[in-house]
Amino acid sequence: MAAWLLLAFLHTIQWLPLAWQAALGRGVGWLFWRFAKDRRRIALRNLELCMPELDTATREALVREHLGWLGRSLLERGLLWYASPDRLRGLIQVEGDIGLAERSERPVMWLVPHFLGLDVAGAATQLFQKRWVSSIYQTQSNPVLDAAMRKGRLRFGVGEVYPRSDSGKPLFRAIKRGDAFFNLPDMDFGERDAAYVPFFGVPAATLLAPSRLARALNMVVQPVVAEILPGGQGYRVRFLPPWDDFPTADAEADTRRMNAWIESEIRRNPAQYLWVHKRFKTRPRGEPPLY
Repeated sequence: MAAWLLLAFLHTIQWLPLAWQAALGRGVGWLFWRFAKDRRRIALRNLELCMPELDTATREALVREHLGWLGRSLLERGLLWYASPDRLRGLIQVEGDIGLAERSERPVMWLVPHFLGLDVAGAATQLFQKRWVSSIYQTQSNPVLDAAMRKGRLRFGVGEVYPRSDSGKPLFRAIKRGDAFFNLPDMDFGERDAAYVPFFGVPAATLLAPSRLARALNMVVQPVVAEILPGGQGYRVRFLPPWDDFPTADAEADTRRMNAWIESEIRRNPAQYLWVHKRFKTRPRGEPPLY
């Protein structure tokens, strides 16, 4: 029942002007700061590890701002899941070559780190170009929310999502037939198929799959970064130039390069990176936990 009520609320508020939704989202962020103590603690710890040059007051201010953007990103899922395509096209500013996947003779991997506008980037790939889009998603524990998320992400009729827990074979087949792959490379999924490579100088279990998959399937890798704009200004999605020298034969070196690029993008917009995720949960054998 709680999930149905939440979805009804999201469906209702998506009719409001975006500036009003943004104000509500910032209010949710204030509640997160006051009451979501575990997530607040994780975000503060991540910033302590990644940006030790910041003093305590600055880190706390950054986490407060981050939680405001997080609140917005959650409430504005209603807009992404239920608003008309025309309204979304008017709110999303696309920069760069979003049409690369349509023209490319080789399959394209969009490399999309976990900024809070991530779902906006997913919508943009289906609203502004015609190549079929495939991605992987984490199945939600609540079946009502899981179904709503799948339906919302696929409602434009040009994509498919595959549960991370399933075999990778359907995704590989989709890429081989020409689908673009919307790839989220920067979460801690444990040691399997991963290497400990630096992330802000801290060894972080990072999937080697972007390099290995791109090499195995001869893919073009194009970085993509999403940004939520203040108030009612909408969103910006930047499709950056594809990497000419990626992948190489050295998957770990490629992964180091990828993390260094993500770091540079975070420094451009630190408040909108997903700091509430335990990025350093998995540790090398013998090292103490960081959380």
